[in-house]
Amino acid sequence: MKKIKLSKSFLYIATIIVIGFCIPQNLRMPVEGAAKSSYNQQSFWYYPWGKSVTHKGVDIFAKKGTKVFSATKGIVLFQGEIPIGGKIIFILGPKWRLHYYAHLEKTTVHILNFVNHQTMIGTVGDSGNASGKSPHLHYSIETIIPYLWRIDKSRQGWRKMTFLDPTVYLNEYFSRKSKN
Repeated sequence: MKKIKLSKSFLYIATIIVIGFCIPQNLRMPVEGAAKSSYNQQSFWYYPWGKSVTHKGVDIFAKKGTKVFSATKGIVLFQGEIPIGGKIIFILGPKWRLHYYAHLEKTTVHILNFVNHQTMIGTVGDSGNASGKSPHLHYSIETIIPYLWRIDKSRQGWRKMTFLDPTVYLNEYFSRKSKN
């Protein structure tokens, strides 16, 4: 029987990946004072949805300037501005998930900042393609490790292997909160 010899670098990478999955997510509502009624339970993967075809997140409505906190602990991978999302932030959190915050009025973190639930990352706005619409935070969660079993035949259904429904996690947060 042949022995398989694994390189040290492979073992280090595998260990890092496993550790990332073991860190608890403990997701919280990112918009200060928002309730379950602040977002539409059916808006994830809503079609048709403008240039993005399907809505791959949830819009949490609040007054312009309302504080936005990190929904989970993590590290800021990107903070900047893009045409559709406006002022945005990408945070890499537990379980190798990217948390995307868009349409912000302003951002208060920088690339490579470590964040947690108490870190204010920006404020609710209407930047990008939300200009002229009600101020809100577009929040989405994307896994960098594809979940191939989630692919379906819906419009852009192949993209469901990476996009996760944030309303599931937000509803879990409110359920935990009501028990305390």
